[in-house]
Amino acid sequence: MKHEIKHPEKCVSTGAYSAAIECDGWVFVSGQGPLDLKSGQVHHGTIEEETRLTMAHIGKILAVAGCSFGDIVRCGCHLADIKDFDRFNQAYAEFFTGAFPARTTVQSGLGDGIKVEIDCVARVPQTK
Repeated sequence: MKHEIKHPEKCVSTGAYSAAIECDGWVFVSGQGPLDLKSGQVHHGTIEEETRLTMAHIGKILAVAGCSFGDIVRCGCHLADIKDFDRFNQAYAEFFTGAFPARTTVQSGLGDGIKVEIDCVARVPQTK
């Protein structure tokens, strides 16, 4: 059985999708980007700024699901310009300690002039 996870600060509709779905102890986070979730408008900035805001959104969704960045097992990362990879990678790495998640990073045609979009899969920690 699947359960919808909502971003705790999202005030506007940005499409026909769930922020995340939890199913059988796995959390599937939809692609997140650098949005102002009160207005739904893009927060344009440097690749580092957009990456940090995107990761902050992911962190808040994970927290609602009882997870943290340490529980992420895989990320899919889309960059508007692959030339931003090194700067993106440095900002992205700030959110992890220990083993990094498996990851794919590709250049993609992203809407509204955003520079980055990230989705991920996390495992809910098992309590004993």
